[in-house]
Amino acid sequence: MKASQQVPGRRWLIGCLLGVGILINYIDRVGLSAATPELTKEFGLTATDIGLLGSAFFWTYSLLQVPGGMVLDRFGVTTVGRASSFLWAVAATITALASGLYGIAAARLLLGVAEAPAFPASQKATGHWFPLDERARSTAIFDSAAKFSNVIGVPLVAYVIFLYGWRWGFGVTALLSLLYFAAYYVIYRNPSEDPKLSRAEHDYIVSGGGTPEGPATAGQSRMLGYLLRNRKVWGLTIGFSAYGYTFYLFLTWLPGYLAQTMHMNLMSAAGYSTIPWIFATLSDLLIGGFLVDHLIARGYDSTRVRQSVIIVGMLMGLAVIGAAFTVKPGWALLWLSIAISGLSAAAPVGSSIVSLIAPKGGAGTVGGILNFTNNMMGVLAPIVTGVVVDWTQSFAGAFLIAGVVLLIGIFFYVVVLGRIESIPDFAEAPLPDAVVVH
Repeated sequence: MKASQQVPGRRWLIGCLLGVGILINYIDRVGLSAATPELTKEFGLTATDIGLLGSAFFWTYSLLQVPGGMVLDRFGVTTVGRASSFLWAVAATITALASGLYGIAAARLLLGVAEAPAFPASQKATGHWFPLDERARSTAIFDSAAKFSNVIGVPLVAYVIFLYGWRWGFGVTALLSLLYFAAYYVIYRNPSEDPKLSRAEHDYIVSGGGTPEGPATAGQSRMLGYLLRNRKVWGLTIGFSAYGYTFYLFLTWLPGYLAQTMHMNLMSAAGYSTIPWIFATLSDLLIGGFLVDHLIARGYDSTRVRQSVIIVGMLMGLAVIGAAFTVKPGWALLWLSIAISGLSAAAPVGSSIVSLIAPKGGAGTVGGILNFTNNMMGVLAPIVTGVVVDWTQSFAGAFLIAGVVLLIGIFFYVVVLGRIESIPDFAEAPLPDAVVVH
């Protein structure tokens, strides 16, 4: 069966479920960005303090990416996803009840633990549920949700904070997390476990290159060592992390940048900050998702298509440098919209490569490695930005640093990653003593 229109669409319900999960996941994160002006006034925080607070979540979140990916490969998406989504709700509730700077920081550390498996689980589940020629679109669903969270999340949380205070802003995210846990528990199963998946659709997924279910034959520890020695893993990982640095700079600092540089109040900064993210969401879905799958389906070389979108998107990300040299809101939003849109087109392509290069049973571990280094940028970018802003009283230096990081990422995507193809299964890989040294 060649045409996807000839089979039912259970997989797209799963894709949308994963997208909603990432949307709520990121609303949990951007809530702090919306609350920054209120927290600054209440606790007398400096830009460096806000940067440290913004990075707290990413310490635990990043450090648990690789262990979380290994656990995913061992116990599967269904079990780990349920436990993780329940803990989101618990951690978000504790954030809303926290008192003082250190209490909020501790709650953010716990939230990082709870949400650590979310992105690797979505990457792994997408591999199980979608054939190769739908992988970009299915990945774009949950990846674009990360951007769309800024369109609805920041204004929603900011509005609640404006009416009822910052604690209620975090309370809303706790409620959303609890509702998602209930939906995930009822709906999600792996394809082989889902009684509502038709035989025709299951055959379509498998024949189209869906990632096989089941643990790696080598075991998770040996698989980790095998992948860490692979050049493609590091080309993808460092390239994607360069995107992550600039993404997390915007995620944690965009409302603060508009408030400080453009002299806006909380509601104005939150409202204007949605403009670049609207374009980012559309770019993620239409270019990084639909256009990539369309071009590959038309017969264009898949590696060339994916690398072209990544390179052009990250070059567009260099428009962040333009924002470094203006104090006019219109020009700033134009440069930022170009930068974030380009990066958003590249993001789902980079994320989809996880399931495209991973050997059997290794998608969670590859995703864990990728997300560990990427989210360490969530630790680094807020802190570096805060220190530079305190030192220079300007965001210009911070934006210039982001441009340099993007250039490094392009090099690793093109030169180190190379052709996008599956890494041999561990059992098929040549033994070390079989390597011939010339």
